[in-house]
Amino acid sequence: MIAILGLIVNLVCALILGNAHDHGHGHHHGHGHGHAHDDHRGHAHDHHHDLNLKSAYIHVIADAATSVLAIVALVGGWIYGWSWLDPVMGLVGATLVALWSKNLLVETGKVLLDREMDHPVVDEIREVVVSTHAGLKTHITDLHVWRVGAGAYACALSVLTHDTTLQPLDIRQQLAIHEEIVHATIEIHRCDTCSDTPAQI
Repeated sequence: MIAILGLIVNLVCALILGNAHDHGHGHHHGHGHGHAHDDHRGHAHDHHHDLNLKSAYIHVIADAATSVLAIVALVGGWIYGWSWLDPVMGLVGATLVALWSKNLLVETGKVLLDREMDHPVVDEIREVVVSTHAGLKTHITDLHVWRVGAGAYACALSVLTHDTTLQPLDIRQQLAIHEEIVHATIEIHRCDTCSDTPAQI
């Protein structure tokens, strides 16, 4: 009876959290790219909120699954006398929890370790800067990209250029065509005597 009640409660919680999780992913970023650092912190908070929702959702789904397994073990032991079914269901439940937790750990680890440099948005940033200023010998010398929300990224880049008029605002406006880039920190270094093709990062 307790297992059945726990299953009902977990299913209701899963339904609520599932709807909240879908609503969070349905939110589109309509912010400009010239916002202040407070907005950046707000996006970071939103991302943690997304992961918290996902972990809570996985938690109640895992509880519901283990409740089902417990009911199966109880019924099997009561009707057929299968005492071995209880530990087997326990192992099955532990395996399910481990598999579901693995994906969450991988996703969280990417954020904590800033492992977003293989995302296509990195190439998009390079393309915008290099192609727009190709005739002015402008190169990216340092670039870091990290995720700050669902489908939202921030970047910090250093640019080496021979263009005496280039400003950080110019590059920020050019990056604005990519809506997923919600924050950009840009540093410009000017060089009149360096080589024409400095190393690119």
